[in-house]
This record gives sequence, C-alpha cells and structure tokens, in this order.
Amino acid sequence: MSDKKLLMRKDIPREMTWDLDVMYKNTAGWEKDFARIPELLEKFLAFKGRLSESPSVLKQAIEADDAMERLAEKVYVYAHLRSDEDTGNSKNRSKVDRASALFAEISGKTAWFDPEIMDIPADKMEDFLQSEELSFYARSLRELLRERPHTLSEKEERILGMSSDVMSTPSKTFSMLNNADLSFPEIKNEQGTEVELTHGNYIKFLESSKREVRKAAFEAMYDTYNNFRNTFSSTLDGTVKRHILSSKLRSHKSALSSALFGDNIPEEVYRNLIQAVHDKLPALHKYMQLRCDALKLEKMDMYDIFCPLVPECKVEVSWGEAVNWVREALKPMGKEYCDTLEKAFSQRWVDVLECRGKRSGAYSSGCYDSYPYLLLNFHGTLNDVFTLAHELGHSMHSYCSHQAQEYHYADYRIFVAEVASTTNEQLLHHYLMENTDDKKLKAYLLCHLLDELRGTIYRQTQFAEFELWMHEQSEQGIPLTPDVLCEKYFELNKLYYGDAVNADQRIEMEWARIPHFYYNFYVYKYATGISAAVELSQNILSGNSKKIEDYFGFLKAGDSKDVLDIMKDAGVDLSTPKPVHDALDLFDKTVDQLRELLEI
Repeated sequence: MSDKKLLMRKDIPREMTWDLDVMYKNTAGWEKDFARIPELLEKFLAFKGRLSESPSVLKQAIEADDAMERLAEKVYVYAHLRSDEDTGNSKNRSKVDRASALFAEISGKTAWFDPEIMDIPADKMEDFLQSEELSFYARSLRELLRERPHTLSEKEERILGMSSDVMSTPSKTFSMLNNADLSFPEIKNEQGTEVELTHGNYIKFLESSKREVRKAAFEAMYDTYNNFRNTFSSTLDGTVKRHILSSKLRSHKSALSSALFGDNIPEEVYRNLIQAVHDKLPALHKYMQLRCDALKLEKMDMYDIFCPLVPECKVEVSWGEAVNWVREALKPMGKEYCDTLEKAFSQRWVDVLECRGKRSGAYSSGCYDSYPYLLLNFHGTLNDVFTLAHELGHSMHSYCSHQAQEYHYADYRIFVAEVASTTNEQLLHHYLMENTDDKKLKAYLLCHLLDELRGTIYRQTQFAEFELWMHEQSEQGIPLTPDVLCEKYFELNKLYYGDAVNADQRIEMEWARIPHFYYNFYVYKYATGISAAVELSQNILSGNSKKIEDYFGFLKAGDSKDVLDIMKDAGVDLSTPKPVHDALDLFDKTVDQLRELLEI
C-alpha cells in the first residue's frame, strides 16, 4: 500500500478483507431479518403479566427474549461491520442508525420484564429456582435478583429504555467527528515526501528514527484536536453526565460503583489498581531515563516514547510473515487451539488494511451467529503483529465460548475479555525472543515488551485514574471544560512519566482522542487483564497439561460463573493486587535486562 495516498475500499485484495457475505449475501437478506424482529418482539410481549404463573411460563418467556435478542444482535453486528468498512457511507450508516433505533424501541417495550420477575414473591421465586424447568437459567435469574435494589418501576424503566438512543448522542457525535469528519494535514516522512497523517499511520510516524518526523506528526495530531477542543469536551462531558445520571437513577452510590456492579467487582479492585501502579511508578521513571540515555537526549518528549531504541533492528513485517509468526507463537496452546486458529485465515475473519473512511484502530467483533471478526489497520510494524495476536485472542475467546456455551451464557464479561488477548501477546513475545540470537533484536523485543506493559498497565491505569477523576468532578457539579480537562491530564502525565520526560504542552489534549473514555470505566480492565496474562502465559509455556486445561476452561466459560471465580479457576486471583505487583516487578526486571543488553 502506498504511503502517499490511502487506498479506496474497492482496491483492496479480496483475501485481505473479511467475509461478511456469510452473514447476509445482500441487503435483502438483512432487511428480511430486520423485519422479523418486531414479530419476535410481539411473541415475547405476549408473556407480559404472566411470568409468575409457573416455572414453565417463565422459561418460555426467557427463551422468547433470547430468540429476539439473538437475531437483533446479528442484524446490528452486520450493520456496524459494514459501516466500519467506510464510515462515510451513508447507506451503511443508515443501517446502523436503524438498528440502534430498533434496539432503543425494544429496550423501551421490554422494560417491564426485569421488574416483573423481581415482583415475584421471594419464597415463590425460590421455589421456581429449584424447579427442573428453570435449572439452566437459575444463575442468570439470581444475577437479576441481585439488581433488585437498583431496578426502577416498569414505567421508569420504559422511559430509560426509550431514551437510550438519544442519550448516546454524545458518543455517536464523537465517533463521527473522530472517524469520519476529522482530517489531518500532510507532513514530511523520513524521505522528505509529503504524506497525509491518519489515525492509522500516526504510530508509524512516532516510530521514525528521525526526531523531526516524530515531532511533526505529534504536533499535527494534537494541533488538529486542539482546533476542536470545545466540541470534544462537550461530547465527553455529556457522556460522563449520562453515566452519573444512570447511577443516581438506579440508586448506586457513585458512577464507579454502578459501572462495576454488573461484573460484581468491588470498588477496591479499581482503586487498588491505581494505588499499586503508583507504588511502582519508580520503575516507569527508570525506564524513561533508560530511553533518554539510549536516545542520547537530555530530556525526552512524549513523541520520543515510541521510537525504537535499536533503529538498525527496526522490524517491518509483511502480512504473510505476521500470520506465520502468530501461528508459531501460539503452538504451545495445543492442536485444538491451532486448528481453530486456521479458520480465522481460511474463512476470512480478518479485515486487514487501512483504507479511506475505514474505522481507525483495531477490534474483534461478532455475534453468536457470525464469525468473530477482526478489524485491523495493518501497516507492517511489529506493533501490528502484536495487534493481530491480541485481537485473535479476543476472537478465539469468543469462538471457544460460543462453541461451549448455549446462547444464553455464551457472551463473556468485558472484565475478562482482555485476558486472552494479552496472553497471546505474551506468547508472541516469548516466541520471538526464543527464535533470535541477535542481541540487538533481543533488545528491540525487550523494549517492545516494556512498551506493551507500559501501555497496558501504566498508560491504561493513567486513563483509569483520569476517568475516575472526571466522574468525581462531575458528581460534585464541576463542569468538564477544555481547560479543566487539559490541566488535569497534563498533571497526571507528568506524575506518571517523571523527570526524564519534558512533555510538550500539546499532550494535554490527548484525552480528546481516547475513544475508551466513552465506554464507562472500561480501561482498567486492560491493566488487570495483562497482569493476569503474565502469569497465565507462564503457565501455558510450562507445558503443564493441567494448567493449559485450566486456561481452556477460562476460554470456554462464557458467563457461566462470576468473572473473579472464572479467573481463580484459571489460576489467577484478581481480587488481590498481587498480579499487578508481579507484572510490574517483571517490568522492573526487564528494564535492567534491557539496559544490560544496550550496554549503557
């Protein structure tokens, strides 16, 4: 792909695009299923007022609800995948909007369901739960009953359900501005050629060996965001207020408490993560000083953090090489895992290349009746190979869960979602380190490991701390203006990166380009996930069949247990700070190992 101009969608080779035709061969098929959803909704609504009649009736109602949701998810997933191929395509965007509006309508019309279950007298419900008919659904029903103190009346739930589409406007506005409408200037690459800056090639510019290229990309990126600082602060403020409103309406003590409630995670897990990372900030400061010394800079700037410390070992990887590396790295998982992995490539789960209008970043997405698709924006960097391994971890987790669990329990919680992905990254790092004798390449890989741990534990915890601060500020009635957001973000950035980094003031605008701030206390799960992955990857590499079996139990568990129990069964206790401490101790030791290899 040319560095000078983005490809159009039609110019990408078919084998490097995902195969969405297995979901719907044409728009007519999608429209047919879209039209079926109201019919399934009516079948479900026929159970209104009848849930307390018998365990059999309640079971039939749950099955009707699942059937409707299952088809609705398929309709929505196809629409959003098609839209993400080209965010500027109004026809595809219209499908997403229609599906979202339908979900909002369904949410409003089905708002009676949970309250009606909760209105069943406790002794009668307990008898129901002991019945054979409801044995399969007993776990999810007990989870629902746990929400009784936070469930509103039928009328109130209906209002909230009907307003969900409107309330999501700030996040939708951010997405359209960030992915479709925002454009960046051209900057000079290492060869002095003018190249359009994009979300996808930004990191590649920051990996340049030429500081002036890194600096130009950094300045162009954040000067562009600064031009829209008021709009971005408005969308973020609106999203935070939505989270707070929801928590208050549902009688949670805070937005944080509300966000963690669904996974049954104590607030201490979140706050202990921040404290544990603060305890280990000296290790990050030590790494920043090492980078400063290696780059022969008096002080670093934020645009120097991605620059390879061993530029002569800069790795550029073809797509074929990336696939082969990941295949080899994941072989310790065993034949079952590797055979399934091949389906990702033979069945075209992956959309590989960046093109004009395509959604930025990378993700794994799908539903029970689709492949677990991967969206990438592959540019041939080592980071892109790790991204492939990461997203394949998500997709393989989804595949294993969907194969092992019925639809009702097939979707795993977000809390554990980052464990499989980051375990794959750890295994890829081990494979690459084991298959080279080149000291400089080893140093490069150690640097990459440090950057992965830095980016996934330190950086995501910095985000988590900023997110908690935003919500606490807003809960106190303090407006989240651009100046307030920038001041706090710059302050946190200085705390985390220490004296070796003299940051350009522009970094204060980084909050504006982080989509995860719209996901309601999501980012901390990256940090807990990779902390678990450090231990789990060592278990897998040990070759201990019992530990590998325990890991597969995690991949297949879906939502059949509480997340902390699933992880305990897999061999990691995330209710304690120990996994975070251990992972950051590894970070500290790796800094020393890297300094020794670099001989500085």
